[in-house]
Formats: sequence, C-alpha cells, structure tokens
Amino acid sequence: MKEFIIIKGAKENNLKSISIKIPKYQLVVVTGPSGSGKSTLALDILQRECQRQYMESSGLATGSMSKPRVDTIIGLSPSIAITQHATNRNPRSTVGTVTDLYALLRLIFQQKGQRRCIACRAMIPPKEAAYDHEEIHCPACNARNRILTKTDFSFNAPNGACRTCGGLGTVMEIDIERVFDKKKNLSEGAITFMYESMNTYLFSILKAASKHYKFEFDLEKPLAQYTDVEWDLLLYGVESEEFSRHFPSISPPKTVTKGRFKGVLTGMWQKYREKDGQSSEAAYFQTQICSDCNGERLNEESRQVTVNGQTLPHLSQFSLFELQTWIEQLRDQERKTDDALFDTVLHDLLTKLNRLNRVGLGYLTMDRQVITLSGGETQRLRLATVLGSGLTGVLYLLDEPTSGLHPRDAAGLIQILKELRDLGNTVLIIEHSKQVIEAADHIIDMGPGAGSFGGEIIGQGSPSELMTQPKSITGHFLKTTSPLRSKNRSGNGKAITIHGATHHNLKNINVSFPLHSLITVSGVSGSGKSTLVFDILANANDKKVIGCQAVTGLEWIQKMITVGQAPLTRMKRSNVATYLDLFTLLRNLFASLPEAKKKGFRSKHFSFNTSGGRCERCEGMGIVDVDMFFLTDLKVTCPACKGKRYRPEILAIQYQGYSITDILSLGIEESLSLFQKQRKIVKLLNLLCEVGLGYLQWGQPVTTLSGGEGQRLKLAKELSSSSHEHTLYLLDEPTTGLHATDIEKLYVLLSKLVDAGNTVILVEHNMDLISASDWVIDMGHEGGEMGGQVIVSGIPEEVAKNTQSYTGQFLSKANLVNI
Repeated sequence: MKEFIIIKGAKENNLKSISIKIPKYQLVVVTGPSGSGKSTLALDILQRECQRQYMESSGLATGSMSKPRVDTIIGLSPSIAITQHATNRNPRSTVGTVTDLYALLRLIFQQKGQRRCIACRAMIPPKEAAYDHEEIHCPACNARNRILTKTDFSFNAPNGACRTCGGLGTVMEIDIERVFDKKKNLSEGAITFMYESMNTYLFSILKAASKHYKFEFDLEKPLAQYTDVEWDLLLYGVESEEFSRHFPSISPPKTVTKGRFKGVLTGMWQKYREKDGQSSEAAYFQTQICSDCNGERLNEESRQVTVNGQTLPHLSQFSLFELQTWIEQLRDQERKTDDALFDTVLHDLLTKLNRLNRVGLGYLTMDRQVITLSGGETQRLRLATVLGSGLTGVLYLLDEPTSGLHPRDAAGLIQILKELRDLGNTVLIIEHSKQVIEAADHIIDMGPGAGSFGGEIIGQGSPSELMTQPKSITGHFLKTTSPLRSKNRSGNGKAITIHGATHHNLKNINVSFPLHSLITVSGVSGSGKSTLVFDILANANDKKVIGCQAVTGLEWIQKMITVGQAPLTRMKRSNVATYLDLFTLLRNLFASLPEAKKKGFRSKHFSFNTSGGRCERCEGMGIVDVDMFFLTDLKVTCPACKGKRYRPEILAIQYQGYSITDILSLGIEESLSLFQKQRKIVKLLNLLCEVGLGYLQWGQPVTTLSGGEGQRLKLAKELSSSSHEHTLYLLDEPTTGLHATDIEKLYVLLSKLVDAGNTVILVEHNMDLISASDWVIDMGHEGGEMGGQVIVSGIPEEVAKNTQSYTGQFLSKANLVNI
C-alpha cells in the first residue's frame, strides 16, 4: 500500500493554500520557474516542520521554531536537508578533514611511516609493535627517536603543525609596495593610507625620535633615498631589534611625546590583530605561502615521513581519483602483513573515496579548503558522507545537487540518489536538470510564474504523465526540443588568445576566444574550465599574465567584467534594492512627495541605515537579537516598530497607498505597474526581470540569495550602467538555479550584450545554452590531472560530431544541433 506525506492548506510565503500528497519511498523532484515556491514547499514547510516535530517529541523547547503556515501535515519522517549554503567558514577545514580521509591517512602514517633518524639521518623502518613505548631506536646509530603518533600528522594539533604558520600553510604579510610610494616624501603622502591629520602626528613623533637618537631624519627626502636607519625607524619603530641595533648604547625614550615611535608596520600589525583582520589597513595585507613548510602545513619532522614513497602533504595534493589508485596499490603490497587494523583502515578509505568519486568529486584534492567549494560541490560532499550512514525511513531534502555538474557526472549522481531511495528512504529534490527530472518517480511542477504569480501546483505525476498535462510548463519542455539559437554569429575576425597555459592541470594549451561572440567553455568537473577563464584570462592585463606564456588580443577590449558565484556581501543590511541603487531612487521619490516636503522629510529620513526616520530600537532592521546565553541568539520581530523598520510618521508618507516598508515587501515583477511613470525605476525593475529575478522582493537580504541569484543580480548591476565600450563578460555557470523558461530569458539578455558589440564567455554545463552558443571550447577528457586539454573547439555542430567529447555526445543525443 502506498504511503504519502499529506499537506493541506499551505500558505507559507507565496503558496496559494495548496494541498498535495507526496509519495513516500520514491525519488521525487520539485521543479518550476525560479521563485515559484519550490524551496518554500521543500525547506520552509517540510524541513522546518520535521525539525519542529522532532524537537517537540524530544521534549525540547520549541518556542524559537514557528510552525509553518499550513493547516495540516501528516506522514512526516525524520529529515536530513542537504543544501548548497556552506556553514563551515573555517580555513582549517579541508576536503580531507570533513570527510575523515585525512584522519584515516594519519593512522596509516602512524603505523607504516618511514622516517630519518634525527642523529645520523638513516632511514628508520616502521615500528612493528610497542605502542606503549615513547621512543624507538635507530638501527644504524642506536640514537633515540620520538615515536610519532597520529596527532603528529595533524596540522590542527600543536605538535603536528608547522611552527611558523600554525598549520595553515599560509601567512599574512604586509604588501610594502602598496603601503609606500617610494617616489614621494612623507609630506607628499608617501604612506598611502594615512590622512593629513595622521601625517602631522607622524612628523612630530619621527622628529622627536631622531632628536633622541641624535641623527637627522629628513622629512622632505623621497623614501627611495632613505638609509637603513631611516627605514628601520619608519617601518619598525624605536623598540624593535631592527632599529635598536643601530644604537646599542642608547635606551628608548620613556614617553611617546619624546619619540617613542612604534613604526608603521608594527602599528598595522597591532590593529590587524586587535580587530581580527577587520581593520581599515587589512586591504594592505596579502596571503603568502609559508616559507618554512612551503604550504605543507606540518612541522619538518612530520612532513618528511613517507609511506610507499609518498609524504602525507604530497598525498594531500593528489586528486581523489589519484589517491584511490595509490591506496589500492598500497593494499596490494600489504596483503601479506595480516594486520587487521591496517586492513580496516584501507577498506574505509577506499569506500569513502569510491563514494566521493561517484558523486563527481574525484577531481578535488584533500587539501582543498571547504570555503573555496561551490554550493553544488559542498552539497555533494555532504551527500557522499550521508551515503555511508545506512539510514532508512528518512526524508532526504536536496537543493539542486547537480549544480556545477556536467551531464556525464550527473548520471552517476542520479544512480546514487536511487540507491538512497532503494534503502527505504524518501528522496525529495529541488531540481531543474532535465536529466534528473526524467529519472524521477514523481514530479511536482510549480508555477505558473514567480513570486505572487506562482505558488500553485500546475502539474504532478511521472514524467510521462506530466507531458500530458497542458498547464505544466515542465511537461512542455520534456516533450519538445526547441533550440534557443536563431542565428550563428561569426564574430568580428579578431580574438583573444591564451598561449602556453600551464596553470594547475592545464597541459601547455593554446586557446583562442573569438570576439563579438557568445562563447561557452564546457567540460566535466575539474577539467580546467575555471582555471582557464577565471584564473588566467580574468587576471590577465597588459603588464602581466599568470599561469601562461602570454595573452594576446587584449587591446581589442576596453573593459573586462567577471561575474562569479562568490557571495556579494556579508552585510545583513544589504538587500536587492540597496545593492542595485534602486533604493536611492525610491527614497528620492518619497522625499519628493508633497506630504514629505510639508513635514521637512528629506531622502535620508527614508533610509533604514541612518538615524532620522528609522526605528532606533532595531536600528532599521525590523528584528532584534535576543541573547540566549550559551545558545545561538534568537531573532525576534522588533517590539517597537513591529518589523516595519521606520517611525510611524515616516510610514504615514505613502506613494499610491504604499509606505516605503510596504514597497520593500513587494516582489520586483508585481511592483512594475506601481512605477509606470518612474522611468529610472522601471528600467531597473525590467532589468531584474530580464535576468530572471523578478520574483525577488525589494527588501530581500542579499545574504539569503543563492550563488546563481547573486550572480544574476551582479550582472544586472553591471548592465544598469550603460557603456559603449567593448566589454568582455566572464560568467560562471549563470544558469545555476534557472528553469528552462528562465534560461530562455537569460539567453535573450546575453544575445543583446553580444549584438551590442560585446563578448560573453560562459563556463557552463547546460546543454541548451551550449547549443545556442556561437563558439564552444570543450575541456577534458576527465578532471584533475586527467584533464587540462582542449578536446574540441568550434561551433556547436562541430562539437556534436566529435565522438571524443562528452559535451559533443550529449549535444548529439539531445538533438539540439544539426549534425
């Protein structure tokens, strides 16, 4: 008998009192246009109610967890949500540490590691037993050597970490070239970040210091002519070893006014540490590879230990594919040892590596920091960990797990999701990939539009059933193949060419990008796409290039804009309207209203970021933090303004019946009719709709946006400032989070950019957009060291004919181009 999760009368966010039966123990896909209500149904209702019911059944306090706006929900199971939002921002967290791969390898190095004697440098074989001993004797000279434990191989433990960098592998250093303009003297502003008032104080204290030490300090002399004494005083101050060595017989001044100068660099370091890297001078600091461990994180003794010819830091630089091969070789060599513990460790390692490779992460290295992973990579990393739990009867909720995956890799991910289902779990996925939708047991199609135009169920059932339902937008796209491209542009005959690219895994390749074209760089995950476009091309200029011999053709473009997936900001006050400068236009509009002028309100009074018109209890945020002592602070609606952000007299000023708070709560698309007479505002609103963000609210915090949403918002900001210059746009997977209907809109926008005389380069996996490109550069064959080559370069039709190209195979299979 079929079991269901039954939801009745769901009204959360934009949901229009929907009721639905979701089959349990199946692979269920929730799809529909961006902003149609998918995340609301899956995460805001199902996940939140699962958590709330669990807390309630456990006897824990639930006052901080509100019940979703729904009449009834029955049939829920314990849930695990695997989303794209990374919560771990610790630079010490790596792929190796969060998957426990590194911990297992530390056990191997503890048991089987070979090291050199500290006295005679002879090799000491791995210890056979004697785990209770603290020392081992060198067979060559009988010298005592400390036995290394697994913590000695941890860069997060004091006895294993490099003493200089503390196990980070990098150190912060001040970029002296940026701090000082050596062509100038101090009075001309040679210290670039100092204001005039700061210079006045600096002059007086430097003069006092030089007087105390009885030498002449010339303030009018360019820094390039400074003596060692003058430099050491300016940089490090009178109490430093660098300066005091010049005057060994003179004691430092006792007071500041007499010249107790601490030095520019010393002062910068002091502020940097006091403010935890958030001081204004932080911009002058740069990350450098640690000179002692050369980025290997471990101390000298630990990083020299080898197993099967490899050190642990070197293994950490292997791709997971390569690491699996190395472990298999080690297992084959050690079969005769009859060491049960060692066999168990090897088995666990191979099991974990196999899972990670199957979800398409084999190109990652163990030392890759978690904070550098994309949302899709983070999600698949967690998914691979979950696979080993063996849980049954669980509701798994995933948010676009194929994000960043080539269709070749997505096939393996789909198989893993089916295995989770077959264990007796319900797997519910928010997804736009046609590949995943076609593999689903049941589809819930939401729409028909976004925001207030969505929130309905417009189709549900199996893929074949969905295609028979006339209201289903997704069903229409499943049964039809209609290429986006109407014409092929041939460019202007000029090109940007990267010569001899060798960065990361690139194999000394030459790549040309034809200008005045829409270009897609495709290939499986880890094949070198981002390295080519964002590490090399995005950083190339007339003066220097990184990771290649040369980049030619840059003279043909006047401007380069990179639109990546990185968070736009961490400022909680930044929202869609403020980020796009739309809020400035809105404030000016409210300030121009007769009632506002009558009361003397200016534009600043309608800002929630400054004093004047905002509620001072919550400082314009609408919410306040309640200190929960040892628990995370609880956010509650401001009791003074009831979440409206402003004072009552400001809210009384209305434009067409809407207060400024009311407008911040409106969706972009639904507010269009309200501002028909405001041309500048309508222009920005239309732009947001064109990039597929019409469903967002004016006041939606930027920190809540997904990587794809943030990217499209940044693109809209760039497009809002019109320019007649030939601009090169570099975009990182702009289709992330987009339904097929939204991809059509995006393609129209990108085409407008190219037709206006610009060049657009995309790193992309979406086959519809690839087939609509003017030029395709396909990388491969595989990821990591097995990638880094151009498999084929040409128009989509040529790529589709290349049987060696994975992208070509999928283009051909989908019948998206004529071959």
